[in-house]
Amino acid sequence: MVIDFHTHVFPDQMAGKAIGDLEVRSGVRASFDGTRDGLLRSMDEAGVDLSVIQPVVTSPRQFSGINRFAAQTNELYDGRLLSFGGIHPDSPDYRADLRTLKGWGFCGIKLHPDYQGVFFNDIRYKRIVSYAMELGLVVLVHAGVDIGLPEVVHCTPAMAREVSEETEADRLVLAHYGGWKLWEEVEARLVGTSCYLDTAFLDPYLAPEQFLRILRHHGADRVLFATDAPWSCQRGTIEWIRGFGLSNEEENAIFYQNAARLLSKAAAR
Repeated sequence: MVIDFHTHVFPDQMAGKAIGDLEVRSGVRASFDGTRDGLLRSMDEAGVDLSVIQPVVTSPRQFSGINRFAAQTNELYDGRLLSFGGIHPDSPDYRADLRTLKGWGFCGIKLHPDYQGVFFNDIRYKRIVSYAMELGLVVLVHAGVDIGLPEVVHCTPAMAREVSEETEADRLVLAHYGGWKLWEEVEARLVGTSCYLDTAFLDPYLAPEQFLRILRHHGADRVLFATDAPWSCQRGTIEWIRGFGLSNEEENAIFYQNAARLLSKAAAR
């Protein structure tokens, strides 16, 4: 079984423009068209059983529309696609918004400090993460450099560690192996903490020896298979990880067991 913990889709009528704009901004060619059906085709080709979709709310006024689309996805594609909800740090009532997301059946939320324009160790994020933990939600946050917004890094490994420790978060997932292109700092500040690291958008940017070093020191039980599809190819990322010669126990933990444990705990709350 394979669970991809970090993917993206858009409504059909918006996908073409959204993907085109992001391709220009990032200089990266998408691996599929950004629609839900496109993601399903990618999953079938790669042998992915479940993809977790991570929506980004870039302003508080998007809360209702983005999360209704996410809830519709969960209803229509049950068993293949599972969308998290989204929330903005400038929410006028973050506690009410998180309770709404929990009530709609979401297992977790996605935060993107770069696109939301707030540093991750800001009190607004700390409050959101803390209350999300109370509600039993998983929190996935973009960490490190964003290839489309590289000038300012809004979530460094140091910020992530600060938030994790102050909120006592036990379901905090740091995308891009703890901090895209900041992996030396990941090794110095995050390895061995309670944070989960996902494998989204690493190949060919992360050296294989550093991937393995972080994995061995942090533990395979805290690493989640993820691609950032459509920005990385699902099949290619699976082949990349399987090429490291990990043990069956390590592969099973990374490819599905850790994700299944996190999601089942959230669903049970």
